[in-house]
Amino acid sequence: MSRVGAHGAARSTGPFLAPPGRVLSTMNEDGSRRWLEPKPSPGRFLTARRITAYILIALFTLIPYLRMNGKPLILLDIPARRFTLFGTTFFPTDTVLLLFLLLALFLGIFLVTAVLGRVWCGWACPQTVYLEFVFRPLERLIEGDARRRAKRTSASRSLRRALKLAVFVLLSVYLAHTFLAYFVGTEALSHWVTESPAEHPVGFVVMLVTTGLMLLDFGLFREQSCTVVCPYGRFQSVLLDRRSLCVGYDARRGEPRGKHPKRLPLADERRGDCVDCGACVVTCPTGIDIRDGLQMECVHCTQCIDACDAVMDKLKRPRGLVRYGSQDELAGAPRTGVRWRLVLYPLLLTAALGAFVVLLVLRQPAKVTVLRGLGTPFALTQDGSVTNQIRIKVANRGAADASYHIELEGLPEAELIAPENPLFVAAEHSAETSVFVVAPAALFKMGSREVVFRVRDERGFDARERYRLLGPAAGGRR
Repeated sequence: MSRVGAHGAARSTGPFLAPPGRVLSTMNEDGSRRWLEPKPSPGRFLTARRITAYILIALFTLIPYLRMNGKPLILLDIPARRFTLFGTTFFPTDTVLLLFLLLALFLGIFLVTAVLGRVWCGWACPQTVYLEFVFRPLERLIEGDARRRAKRTSASRSLRRALKLAVFVLLSVYLAHTFLAYFVGTEALSHWVTESPAEHPVGFVVMLVTTGLMLLDFGLFREQSCTVVCPYGRFQSVLLDRRSLCVGYDARRGEPRGKHPKRLPLADERRGDCVDCGACVVTCPTGIDIRDGLQMECVHCTQCIDACDAVMDKLKRPRGLVRYGSQDELAGAPRTGVRWRLVLYPLLLTAALGAFVVLLVLRQPAKVTVLRGLGTPFALTQDGSVTNQIRIKVANRGAADASYHIELEGLPEAELIAPENPLFVAAEHSAETSVFVVAPAALFKMGSREVVFRVRDERGFDARERYRLLGPAAGGRR
C-alpha cells in the first residue's frame, strides 16, 4: 500500500489510505494535535471586539446579582424546576410558554445568522470572549511567544508555566463560581464560599468539577471546542446562504497571489494584491486560511481583516482584500431576487413572540392539576357507598403565599373529605393534597360519574377542573 505525498510522490503506509492533506486545522497529517499560537493583529475590529468582550464579561459577572421584581434577573433552578428570566418565573406547568420562548430563540438565531453570519461566534460567544481576551493574553504576558520562550532556560520556562497554571486555576475558580450563580443563586453561592465544604459536600464537588471543566476547556481544549464540539459551524450550510454576511477573501482582486517583483516585464506576469505573506493565517485563532473560502472552522473573529488591512496599508493599496461581505458579492455576482428567509424568519419570529406574550399575559396566578389517587381506582364502604381518592396539586405562580379552598360541584349527594382545606402553598412553590369523594353507588352510570373540582383563593383566583369519578357498573358491588 502506498499514498501520494504533498508533492505527488507515493509513500509507503499501512493498510489505510491517508488523507490528501490536513483534515482539521487543529490536527497534523499524522493525527497529532496542532497547537495554535495565533499572533494578535491590532486594528479597528480587534479594538471593537475587545471593548465588546469587556462589557460582556462585566455583564456575565453582574447579572446573577441584579434583581427585577424582587427576583434574580436570571436564575435557572434546575433541581426545583423553576426558571426565572427578567423577573418572571416559569414552572414545569408552563410548558407551552417555554416552548414558544425557545422557538423564538431559535428563530432569532436563524435570522441573525442569515443576516450577519456568525457574528455570535466571533463577537459574543463566551468561549471566544474568555479565550481570546483573557486566557491567551495572560498566557502571552507570562510565557511570551515561541521566540522568547526559546531564549529562556528550562528552569525559567518551568517557573513561568507553573505561574500560568496557577493564574489559570484562579480564573477557572472564578468562572466556575460565576457560572454556578446562574443555577443556584447568589445566596446559596455565598454560603458555599463562606462555609466549610463539609457543610455542603455536593455543592463543593459540583464547584470542583466545574472548575476542572473550565480549566480543561480554556487551558487545553481551547479552539477545539469550536471546531470539534460546537455544532454551530456544521449548521452553516442550512443557516447561511450566498448573500449572508461573512468574512471572506476577494479572490478576484487578490489572485494570482505571490510576491511582487520590483520589475514586471510582461503584462501577463502581473499578480493580484495578495502578496502571500501569510499574515491572515498566523493570526487566525482556529488555524485556517481564509483564502480557501468559507469554512466551518471560521468564527468570523475578523483578525484576518485587521492583519490584511495592515499589510495593504504598508503596500499603499486599498483595504478590503479580506473583508466583511457575502459570497455573491465577493464573487462579483449581481443581486437578484428576494431572500425569502429574510421574509419567512421575521414572520415566524413575530408569531412565536406574539404567542408567548399573549400566553404570558393570560397566564393564571396558579395552576391546578387533578390526578387519580394511588392504589385501587375506587373502594366500596360497608354501607354501599363508593370512595374515590383524588390528588389535587396546586402550583402557586404568584409572589405571595396563598391558601386555596377546594370544593366539589356537580354531585350534591356526594361528600368531600379534605384533610387540608384550605391548602397552603408558598409563593412560587407547589403543594399536593389528597381528598376523598364518597358518593352513593346508584349515582354511577356505566362505572363513572363526572364532577367538577373548584379551587379558589382570596386573591380572586377561581379555577374549575373536570374529573371523572370511577365506581361499579350499574351501581353493583365489586
